[in-house]
Amino acid sequence: MQGIRNYFRPWSSEANLDGKTVVITGANTGIGKETAIDLAKRGARVIMGCRNVEKGDAAVKEVIKVSGNQDVICKKLDLADSSSIKEFAQAINSEEKHVNILINNAGVMVCPYEKTADGFEMQIGVNHMGHFLLTFLLIDQLKRSAPARIINVSSMAHKWGTINLDDINSEKSYDKSKAYSQSKLANVLFTRSLAKKLQGSGVSVYALHPGVVQTELWRHLSRVQQAVMWMAKPFTKTSVQGAQTTIYCAVAPELEKETGKYYSDCAPASCCDAALDDDLAQRLWDLSCQMLHITWD
Repeated sequence: MQGIRNYFRPWSSEANLDGKTVVITGANTGIGKETAIDLAKRGARVIMGCRNVEKGDAAVKEVIKVSGNQDVICKKLDLADSSSIKEFAQAINSEEKHVNILINNAGVMVCPYEKTADGFEMQIGVNHMGHFLLTFLLIDQLKRSAPARIINVSSMAHKWGTINLDDINSEKSYDKSKAYSQSKLANVLFTRSLAKKLQGSGVSVYALHPGVVQTELWRHLSRVQQAVMWMAKPFTKTSVQGAQTTIYCAVAPELEKETGKYYSDCAPASCCDAALDDDLAQRLWDLSCQMLHITWD
């Protein structure tokens, strides 16, 4: 059974990130933390955006210890609260000379119905709206730092998603799995739209499926679902393995001229028809800007 996990080999590259600054959301656990460790080993300055600063500070110590890189810090970032996102982005823009890589990694999955501080259903609010706003607030810094990259961690669950533009917050009815899939489809559509808007800027954008990974994201599953996942553990990825496609999109030299694509297992992958719908992508973009009270042409 262990041999199944051994199939997922770490991606290997000598790519160096000396002098580069990386921002990673949700970096205190799971694939976010493993991504931070890898990029710190490559010499990057790593800024870990974490909702829980105490856990974030503990993760920073671990990343420094494992990577040997002292240039790793944690800043508070609650993607369920636009005021926290704005405060985080303001600090980055005022304190950092450049941001070369933004990794929108944080997420919530199949949680009970709850709303963010701004009134969004939690999954669309954190997974899409929060990262949409953060990217908007850091985009000028990324453009000045070009060549730069934006990585949106999505999921193969996007293939089962639909974007309900008339009820994006699932107020009429709520299915936690459908809401999760909607948010992951939104990640891919956002990637597609953003890549087009950034053509010629030197900023590339990628979306990815990390694989089925045993992480804290599964905490909201039912007991039966958790039991199934436990039995399926030999067929799933570890956090280290799950981080490989994120790392690949962040540093692979051959991707510098690519943008707007979707990846899995460190290679281009197919996404669903809805994820290729430019009209839907634009309507989601317009709705997101309207709900976030921003203008982003």
